[in-house]
Amino acid sequence: MSTSKAPDYKASLNQLESIFDEYLGKKAPEMPENIKETLVSFAPYLAIISIVISLPAILAIFSLGAALGPFSALMGNSYMMSYGPGYYVGVVGLIIAAVLDGLAIQGLFKRSMGAWRLMYYSSLVSFVASVLQGNFSSAIIGGLIGLYIIFQVKNKYK
Repeated sequence: MSTSKAPDYKASLNQLESIFDEYLGKKAPEMPENIKETLVSFAPYLAIISIVISLPAILAIFSLGAALGPFSALMGNSYMMSYGPGYYVGVVGLIIAAVLDGLAIQGLFKRSMGAWRLMYYSSLVSFVASVLQGNFSSAIIGGLIGLYIIFQVKNKYK
């Protein structure tokens, strides 16, 4: 009988972070210091705005899903693509990203590495949710821009 080892997610995330740090933090064109400093200064407020914008969206999504759910059999495949598994992946991704953003706010004011990492995880969750929903172009463009910014300002957090 073979014993299977459980996947080491933390090591995988650390390896992925190292790859992004190399290509988006070190090899990519460097962002000017004044822009980095401005982004880091406004990051907690941007996280708060992100949460404030997400909350009504989350509530609206649940209301819309609850209202339209009974009609899914009548709406056919196009409905199921919009409000089926991909819909719920988007909702879960939005909720997880909003929670991670909320957890990061206090640390963003202090410029802690833990808060930076929460924002990194939030970006990864949003990227994965977009890919799973089939929004490949927005996942790639938005994911790369977001991760580029996050890894450019990484050295501002301790």
